[in-house]
Amino acid sequence: MAIHETDYLAITAMLAARDAHMLTEDRMERMLAAPSVDEAAKIPEECGYGDLSGKNAEEVNAALEAHLVEIFDELARIVPEPELVDIFRRKYDYHNLKVLIKAQHTGTSGADLLSARSTVPAEVVREALVSGELQALPPEIAHAAEEAQSILARTSNPQLADFALDRAYFAALTKLAAAVTDPYAAQYVRLLIDNANLRAVVRTVRMGKDADFLRLALVPGGEVSEPTLLAASESPESFAATFQTSRLAEAAETGAAAMQGGPLTKFERQCDNTVLRFVKEAKRKSFCASHVVAYLAAMENEVTSLRMILTGRLAGLPSETIRERLRESYA
Repeated sequence: MAIHETDYLAITAMLAARDAHMLTEDRMERMLAAPSVDEAAKIPEECGYGDLSGKNAEEVNAALEAHLVEIFDELARIVPEPELVDIFRRKYDYHNLKVLIKAQHTGTSGADLLSARSTVPAEVVREALVSGELQALPPEIAHAAEEAQSILARTSNPQLADFALDRAYFAALTKLAAAVTDPYAAQYVRLLIDNANLRAVVRTVRMGKDADFLRLALVPGGEVSEPTLLAASESPESFAATFQTSRLAEAAETGAAAMQGGPLTKFERQCDNTVLRFVKEAKRKSFCASHVVAYLAAMENEVTSLRMILTGRLAGLPSETIRERLRESYA
């Protein structure tokens, strides 16, 4: 059945109406300036969250996680193209795979690191890994798990297993985006890949690793090719120039500085802000699937910001320290 913009009319109208209740820069500043953690924790109620006051860091994280899972579940029920929600949920499938494969290798649990945002419940993945019956998982995830397990058993290097899972993850996103009628989804995924590769170059150089290591860390499918990135990694100047005409130009500039020992925090924040600025552009588009992508990306960013502020304040961090780590607001 063909999907048309009219199929998204009611959904995008609903999402647009929620913009007024999202976490704004002003609300974040009020949370940072509130005289107590409990006062700060009441402000998210304006955004549709429950009262987060009186909770410790673990309880705050659980409440925020539950809120986002509820949003994913809601949109999965009503969006005409379920691939749009799966583009976001698939990240947590592969996150859970990483956690559980490493836990199995080391004989630990990893339960406290698992996410409920995935398409496949974490316990189903755990049971399949323990029993060896990977056929109980979706074929794409089963194949990725088998490859990662093999790499880890052969090398005892969890980083190499993570690289394999990252490649599988982005390949899955590319396939999901290709099934969506709105090309915006594919543009979003390509930006995520470029973003991930940008980070990979900076981290590789900072760690003093060689080109062979970087080749394993890079993933295909972005606007900037892997050979171009390998060449650009040879100097901060060529690295920044490679992205000069792209959306990631500003992030690449801070990345070039980070390659030479500059702060990673500013670079990481700039990478995330680039993606957020891209999804903000969906507000100017007509009623279409891009609004769903933008909303889900914005909600992930919102939950991350709330977690940073509340757990930071609970830990007694100065407001300025927390502020330096915050990403831009979508609202």
